[in-house]
Amino acid sequence: MASRRAADALIASGSVRVNGDRAPATGLLVDPERDTVTVDGRRVQPPSRHRYVMLNKPLGVITTAKDEASRRTVLDVIGDEGKHGHRLFPVGRLDGDSTGLLILTDDGDLSYRLTHPRYKVAKEYVVTVGGLPASKDVAALRAGVKLADGMTAPAEVEVLRKEAHRTQLRIAIREGRHRQVRRMLEAVGHKTVALERTAFGPLRLGRLKKGDWRVLTAGEVAALRRATGLEAR
Repeated sequence: MASRRAADALIASGSVRVNGDRAPATGLLVDPERDTVTVDGRRVQPPSRHRYVMLNKPLGVITTAKDEASRRTVLDVIGDEGKHGHRLFPVGRLDGDSTGLLILTDDGDLSYRLTHPRYKVAKEYVVTVGGLPASKDVAALRAGVKLADGMTAPAEVEVLRKEAHRTQLRIAIREGRHRQVRRMLEAVGHKTVALERTAFGPLRLGRLKKGDWRVLTAGEVAALRRATGLEAR
């Protein structure tokens, strides 16, 4: 609304009201979540403390804030307009050879809970693999498979499409190990040809095109917070 000095003048003039009352000359502590502040009858709301962006990560882009090899990063894709003056960082990782839904934010508490296995937030992928997985392969993925770093938790697995030499699957996991989905499929004898993340918790990629981004709505942020226990259901 105004600089600090100009704001003081507005308050002194009586233009500023808190819950309908004139602010006292001695000052008043305001809770932005509970108090209504108006200037000449117009409500003033502070900007959101954090910024939340959804990106449909393109192929070949690196999921990091800065790359020593000068490769294109997800922050390069959203640019200054996407960052909007915030110091954003990606929530979790998507490999360079993977595409799909990636969240970027400066909300460290939410990011931690979204990626920590303790909170069991599901991540869903549509994966194309070489060959035709047998029923026993699908059953193994659903039960959990043994990797070099231990057994995986059970996954949701659905066969979406079968072609002559490849199969498309929907896989949802609640862990986040390095290249986990690819390693799980390799453990049952199938190499990943393409991998796209289509959902993260309550968020879905929808019609967002590759390389495009958008700011999350207040409802989407609230849904993420509920999914991680940061907000009452």
